[in-house]
Amino acid sequence: MKKSILTTVFLLVFILCISLPTSIFAQNNHSFAGPPVIIYKTKKNYDKNVAIVLSKDKSTIVSYPDPKDVIKDDSYCYPTRLTKKYLLDNRGINENVAFLSITYEEYAKLKKVPSTQELEAMIINKNPLKKMYRCGTHFEYNNLIEELNHKIKKRCKNCQRIK
Repeated sequence: MKKSILTTVFLLVFILCISLPTSIFAQNNHSFAGPPVIIYKTKKNYDKNVAIVLSKDKSTIVSYPDPKDVIKDDSYCYPTRLTKKYLLDNRGINENVAFLSITYEEYAKLKKVPSTQELEAMIINKNPLKKMYRCGTHFEYNNLIEELNHKIKKRCKNCQRIK
């Protein structure tokens, strides 16, 4: 009797699974996970300056890199330049970004992470952004730079405005 109940339950679950439309599992929108594509414009040129993330009210530092984290594959993690002065984030910033007076080169040479008090003293702009967009995830692009430049020329219509 127990075997027949288990067999029946198994068959019902199996039939349910194969009868569900595959579209439930293969939606092609921005909802699936992956590294976000963040593009932004700043009020001044901070391309070489280390970025940190502040709390929403901009009163405390919530995220900052280790000096080893600003270099990847023997090059600095500068943002990638795009058309119309937009930049592609390569470090993991958000709308609460702030920039330090120290460059990637200088920061990478540090033996240890500065204290939060030292980092706070290095902040040169707590509100550096003109605009910021989330344009899906990296997995959605075949040629990231070319496709982002096209989106920018179309005024970022298919991107989510963050700031």
